[in-house]
Amino acid sequence: QVQLVESGGGSVQSGGSLRLSCAASGYTYSRYCMGWFRQAPGKEREGVATIAMDGSTTYADSVKGRFTISRDNAKRTVSLQMNSLKPEDTAMYYCAKERNYWCSLSAHEYDYWGQGTQVTVSS
Repeated sequence: QVQLVESGGGSVQSGGSLRLSCAASGYTYSRYCMGWFRQAPGKEREGVATIAMDGSTTYADSVKGRFTISRDNAKRTVSLQMNSLKPEDTAMYYCAKERNYWCSLSAHEYDYWGQGTQVTVSS
């Protein structure tokens, strides 16, 4: 069965960096778009970044220039490098598999999700 397992969350001060990783199994990883999403308490889940099978990327405006998504098809992993972190980046972060090979920042287009990893940024 499809499994997505995130790691790398933690607590950091404003301006710091964290790197999240997600290991995928149970499907043909290289054929699908992968995305990172986040959800803060009381807020809807929002798309942060996506990466297509050809490596093309999209980012939410709020993280452009600070976050970088990457994937390693051989290792079946997707990563999110987060720099210049701000308190408003505090959330539970999830990796997800898109239903299709194209990418979307809409959570409705993703059919499998990891359990999430907490990121907390203090001011």
